[in-house]
Amino acid sequence: MEVCRQLRAFSDCYVVMLTARTEEVDTLVGLSVGADDYMTKPFSPRELMARVAALMRRPRRAASAVLAASDVLEIGDLRIDVEAREVHRAGQVVPLTRTEFDVLAAMAAKPGRVFDRRALIDTVWGAGWVGDEHLVDVHVLHVRQKLGDTADAQRYVRTVRGVGYRIGTGT
Repeated sequence: MEVCRQLRAFSDCYVVMLTARTEEVDTLVGLSVGADDYMTKPFSPRELMARVAALMRRPRRAASAVLAASDVLEIGDLRIDVEAREVHRAGQVVPLTRTEFDVLAAMAAKPGRVFDRRALIDTVWGAGWVGDEHLVDVHVLHVRQKLGDTADAQRYVRTVRGVGYRIGTGT
């Protein structure tokens, strides 16, 4: 788990966890630290090969490729420079991973839209991505924490109960 957590700090490579830990909480923790897939023993080698092949067919795609209108997006005191792939809040750099940046940029590019998990997956990972869609929740949580949002004060990323997420107004 710690290796995956540290790997995600600087890389967006594919990670498939193979483990004997079968509890639901273990799966959730594995996905929350950044794994793309989680398989428990015993597993079929053919299933593993199929899952790896599926991941490899779905190259990571930056949300910035979807953005065409503007290279700099501003939400309150939040500034998202798409071309430089930098986020600043109140003049301070916010260190986001590649995926966190892509999730934030995708929502910021369409401020009025509510994104459900599948819509964010299609935008950030690609329409053919296969895996646990709750991975989106983990990345949104990390973005919120890094931007200083809380459950009570959702200034930048807001939850639309029962539907998904949308970009906030910064206030």
